[in-house]
Amino acid sequence: MGLFDMFTQDIAIDLGTANTLIIHNNKIVIDQPSIVAIERSSGKPIAVGEKAKHMQGKTHEDIKTIRPLKDGVIADFHASEHMIKEFIKQIPGIKGKLFQPTLKIVICIPSGITEVEKRAVRDSAQKVNAKEVRLIYEPMAAAIGVGIDVQKPEGNMIIDIGGGTTEIAVVALGGIVCDKSVKIAGDVFTNDIAYYLRTHHNLYIGERTAERVKIEVGSAVEDLDLDLEDIPVQGRDLITGKPKEIMVNYKEIARALDKSIIRIEDAVMETLSLTPPELAADIYKTGIYLAGGGALLRGLADRLHKKTGLPVFVAEDPLRAVVRGTGIALKNMDKFNFLIK
Repeated sequence: MGLFDMFTQDIAIDLGTANTLIIHNNKIVIDQPSIVAIERSSGKPIAVGEKAKHMQGKTHEDIKTIRPLKDGVIADFHASEHMIKEFIKQIPGIKGKLFQPTLKIVICIPSGITEVEKRAVRDSAQKVNAKEVRLIYEPMAAAIGVGIDVQKPEGNMIIDIGGGTTEIAVVALGGIVCDKSVKIAGDVFTNDIAYYLRTHHNLYIGERTAERVKIEVGSAVEDLDLDLEDIPVQGRDLITGKPKEIMVNYKEIARALDKSIIRIEDAVMETLSLTPPELAADIYKTGIYLAGGGALLRGLADRLHKKTGLPVFVAEDPLRAVVRGTGIALKNMDKFNFLIK
């Protein structure tokens, strides 16, 4: 180990539309919302992550909250750079060091990303003192994270439903054979819920409330095996302008999300139809793996199972599957030839 290596730290980043996760020394050290709060007058960032999320929807005119990533790619370069920098500063092994260590970084990116968007991710990482940056496609990272041996000559199908995109891919021999990236994912589900409550109950709710509804009573089907309590939802009455509360049940949310889930199902069917026959034969045996926050939507695995006729497995801790896979890729940087330089 040279002197140079002593000052080099390896980190894996899952730069997500909704959350950013960072692994350092094989541990997840950062798991925070991808949000930055900015002072409008000076353009100075004043908070990132959890702190900024608490301000969301509650700011006055001199503060705005930004989500630097949209559909899985960087939409606001300045804000994303600041966010990555702040999160890296918070890593326990790096925080408070006299010298800012040089970094070796692996970052995951959506499979439908353009060259320009790739460069934006790479530039953001290089601004934080990274001497080496490698990129890994999200479905690949998710497949590794759920425990699939991606190097084997065997086809596996992974569906990663994040905040901004749903990535569907068939992987074999360390590569992506066919894939589809659709911009229907967690954020769209949240908007669907807000829209439904607005049109059916005249209730205007904010993004944070809609997200809470999704987490507490979100469902992909109208007939769940488990009993879910109805929940109270507060917002503003569109007719009277007064604050009001209604009770919401999972059946309504299933109806609200139905159109978006059909689009995900269609994309899955399309990917299956593009799969070479030998790999299709493998997938018939291995089934489909679900990762990402969307995998937690109740009844989704059953619904996909009914649609495809294939076994569907939800990854354990699906929210962290991608960052775990990115972390494994970081450790095997020399062995994995599918990391993008």
